[in-house]
Amino acid sequence: MEYICTSGAELAVSVGGTGPPVLLLHGFPQTRACWRKIIPGLVTGFTVVAPDLRGVGDSRASVLDQSKRALARDAVVVMASLGFDRFAVVGHDRGARVAYRLALDAPDKVSKLSVLDIIPTGEMWSLPREQMLRRSPHWPELAEPGAEQRLRGDPGYLERTLRLWTGDFAALEDAMPEYRRTWEASIAAWCADYRAGATVDDEHDRADRAAGRRIQCPVLGLWSQRPEGDPLAVWQRWADDLQGEALDCGHFLPEEAPERVLGKILPFLRGS
Repeated sequence: MEYICTSGAELAVSVGGTGPPVLLLHGFPQTRACWRKIIPGLVTGFTVVAPDLRGVGDSRASVLDQSKRALARDAVVVMASLGFDRFAVVGHDRGARVAYRLALDAPDKVSKLSVLDIIPTGEMWSLPREQMLRRSPHWPELAEPGAEQRLRGDPGYLERTLRLWTGDFAALEDAMPEYRRTWEASIAAWCADYRAGATVDDEHDRADRAAGRRIQCPVLGLWSQRPEGDPLAVWQRWADDLQGEALDCGHFLPEEAPERVLGKILPFLRGS
């Protein structure tokens, strides 16, 4: 692990392998440890870069700006500091929101984009309220004032959330000590992330839609069986070069179905 300084943050970053660069961005409520089963399958052909997001895990933040635009800028700085001006990005959950924002804001930087188990933030907030709350009730809850205090006062929140969203909690158990170790220090950043999602991230998505701005690079979407509707049809409003499918697992695809995820991502990254 090494630390790379960005504007207002020091990001903890793991780097390994040789070959074309691939950036891995984790989601909530996890850390870069979520990629532990994916990285061994990538490092034989790629240089793999896996940071903890600003203020999360082992990363530090002097400025807690959790807009996906700011986190995308962090990612560009990290990759540039390692000598990479153009790279592929794979993101899961909140990290996937950073990943597609990066592809929209800096299309010259992103060669390929893979998004795991999301649809765009603006699309989520556009859902009928009942559907949105049924699908992701934690979104408005974590964006509310006082959310940080509620999480700090609920010592079972982390494990309860992971168990609720997974189809196979045993697939996560080996990483639980790592997730627990940094959870308390990460709460402020995660709540700021969800507040940004309910405000400025949604605004950025709506502005892109209004301007007709689309993702220019090839996109691979993978989803769990959990989401309602047709995620691929939603992403067709955002990208032209698009492929995707659902995998038979819970929300945590990189941990619950690593071989299947690699079986889709590797050909995509290789261009075969």
